Amino acid sequence: MFAKASLIASVTLALLAAASPMQQERSRAIALPKRSTLTKSDGTFDHDRAVALNVATKNKHRQNLINLHNNTGSLPNGLVIKPVATLPSNIQARLDKRQSEPLTDEEDDVEWAGTISIGTPGQDFLIDFDTGSSDLWVPSSSCTSSTCSSKHTFDASASSTSSEQSESFSIQYGDGSTVSGPVYTDTVSVAGVTVTGQTFSPVTTLSSSFADDPIDGILGLAFPAISNLNADPFFVTANSQGAVSSNEFGFFLASSGSELFLGGTNSDLYSGDIEYHDVDTSTGFWQITGASIASGGTTAVSGFETIIDSGTTIMYGPPDAVAQFYDSVNGATLFDESEGFYSFPCDSVPDVSFNWGGDDFSISADNFNLGATESGSSDCVGALAAQDLGLGDNTWLLGDSFMKNVYTAFSFERTAVGFATLS
Repeated sequence: MFAKASLIASVTLALLAAASPMQQERSRAIALPKRSTLTKSDGTFDHDRAVALNVATKNKHRQNLINLHNNTGSLPNGLVIKPVATLPSNIQARLDKRQSEPLTDEEDDVEWAGTISIGTPGQDFLIDFDTGSSDLWVPSSSCTSSTCSSKHTFDASASSTSSEQSESFSIQYGDGSTVSGPVYTDTVSVAGVTVTGQTFSPVTTLSSSFADDPIDGILGLAFPAISNLNADPFFVTANSQGAVSSNEFGFFLASSGSELFLGGTNSDLYSGDIEYHDVDTSTGFWQITGASIASGGTTAVSGFETIIDSGTTIMYGPPDAVAQFYDSVNGATLFDESEGFYSFPCDSVPDVSFNWGGDDFSISADNFNLGATESGSSDCVGALAAQDLGLGDNTWLLGDSFMKNVYTAFSFERTAVGFATLS
């Protein structure tokens, strides 16, 4: 994680008027504010923040693989737990300086966040909804870290349904700090979908990485296999308790009107049918097989797997495969070897699309172009970077830069991820 904007749009909970009476009780939509891009106000690529994103992504999935190993006793072939990634000190210093000048720091990213409540009576928190992790955590009123002073905190003693468990929770970050605390169960409500006995952690130490981040915590939406808490994530609990009408949720990510729909999909936001693809459940991720990527309508790489991750901003692929893709892009060149960023002529943004054996799902020029390499440059940076995240030499990670172009359905019922054309 890294510094985010100090302000975030207020979040409202909305019940879809078009739903049937049963759906009105058990399917809910939560509005999500806009996430800004990695393009600065002057049109240039925000390299420092992009590097910070790389570090956060590496450490997030490093922890996921540790959780998977701890929960299952092994890792599928090809998955490797990498060392903790660290942010170079010079970049950290520049980011710290920018954080001290909020009037000029206009382009921070914010998560796809919404308000949830925990406890009885409910205590509200601003949460990042993340399909690339599986745990719920928020700061505790007992938090000893100065980072917690700007957060909403959970007071277990104020909840009549709170119950402390014997386990503990801990995640390590690249700056050497941690998010850690005890484990509790309590009532959790998201957009009117309420579950009881949900396992979560009210953390008592909070990494300084979250100091300027508007969110209070994270709610993971992946599979139990990668849970640090070794417990069912919120949506799995919701389905098991009959709190949702369908064992599926949908994401619509856009510049306005974004939402997470719990208990089905919102057909007003897409056209045609949803194209579903089976998930490889051995990893605990929303990971689908048989993908290909094309440039200008010509397939550049094929036969790889893809993890769909709403908690990641851009897209990542294994270095050799990403190099193969950019070889098919006229004028493309390696811009930053250590971070895996490539550039291309700004006046010729590549026509990029993914396919899983059905329709082509294209990425708009606005979503693929992260901005000019520097002021006055005619070269721009692409939203696909080359990184070995330890997820396997045939696995790509697709974040918001992809998800903003499609409606995405995550179906536990089908054990599948589905895509549909936006309305």
